[in-house]
Amino acid sequence: MYVSSLVKGGTNRLSYAKAAFLGLGFLVVTATWTLYNSFVPIFLKRFVASETLIGFIMTFDNIAAITIQPYFGALSDNTYTKFGHRLPYLMIGIPIAAVFYALIPFAQTLWLMLIFIVIMNFAMSVFRSPVIALMPDLTPPKLRSKANGVINFMGGVGAILTFLIGSKLYDVNPALPFVLFSILMVLVLILFIFRLREPQKPVPDEKINILSVIRDVFTARDKSVLNVLFAIFFWFFGYSAIEAFFTLYGKEFLLVPESEAAMSLTFFSLTFVLFSIPSGFIATSIGRRKTIIGGICGLIIIFAVLIFMRQLLIIRILLFIGGIFWAMININSYPMVVEKAGENIGAYTGLYYFFSTIPAILSPVIVGFLMEHVGYMMLFISGMVSFILALFFMLRVKENA
Repeated sequence: MYVSSLVKGGTNRLSYAKAAFLGLGFLVVTATWTLYNSFVPIFLKRFVASETLIGFIMTFDNIAAITIQPYFGALSDNTYTKFGHRLPYLMIGIPIAAVFYALIPFAQTLWLMLIFIVIMNFAMSVFRSPVIALMPDLTPPKLRSKANGVINFMGGVGAILTFLIGSKLYDVNPALPFVLFSILMVLVLILFIFRLREPQKPVPDEKINILSVIRDVFTARDKSVLNVLFAIFFWFFGYSAIEAFFTLYGKEFLLVPESEAAMSLTFFSLTFVLFSIPSGFIATSIGRRKTIIGGICGLIIIFAVLIFMRQLLIIRILLFIGGIFWAMININSYPMVVEKAGENIGAYTGLYYFFSTIPAILSPVIVGFLMEHVGYMMLFISGMVSFILALFFMLRVKENA
């Protein structure tokens, strides 16, 4: 099966098999990062006593997402080779990332581990925006929500594989899952090289510059893209804090065991994965803007109730429902960002990562401060306020954005 478009031949319908094939890229990215976030702190603990320093090292990927990824996303827009725009960055980044990812468990000193982590993070940043930009490259605008739903479903499968297989292999040998997932990265790259055909585009007269793209987004008469980006910032601000602190919230405020609290948040993630494909259908039917606004309103209500809720069973039910609303938002936000990208899809993909990653750096610090000085109820209060601000910006987005 050669993939040059995610549309079924001769029709205007999405090919789910081709979308799933393209989703292998997101599957392997999600699987490797899930494993990385789960076990690298344990490796670091061998050499570092300070949890604060470990936490800082674990933000290297977020720092790369707001600095390196937008640059390489825009650079891929300007790349014209026989392999296409995006594949050259996968061909460079994946082998380097795979090698140093596999080496992390073998590091015998802190400095050596830091070298492996930094090089791996840089290499991952080289191809992360280009691999995501492949979806809108190969998909007509009307079908991008459906395609993104399939791709995010594949990402969910990657996370599940990490927990089911990676954790078991880790018990056998801590290095084993890192080596296996490195091999998986390379295998996906080989499949893409031989089976993926990027659409050929004419070389433009003027090269795309990430700074000029940012300027155009901020100065454009139609502020729809900018409003979507601000909405993304605020809903990820609320989500990132809840993801970071919910286990602590459960232990200290709800007075339940850590394992029970951590398990509760998986209900949210489960329904997000299960509803990722249906949310694409909903957006195709009623529009992305309406779907996202519906999801935001749903989560505002969920968070408002959770502020006062103390019963774990009801909290889990609410989180289960909340995952549906989160899918309605998250599956359709990236297609909205690239809707007006034109030939700048890679640059806009980098902007999407910038506005969705900055909150992951800021919100744990800000919300943690509020929880410490005001109380644990600030977790869901801040989540509700963040989503109200996201709603404000989404209501300013034009219907056809």
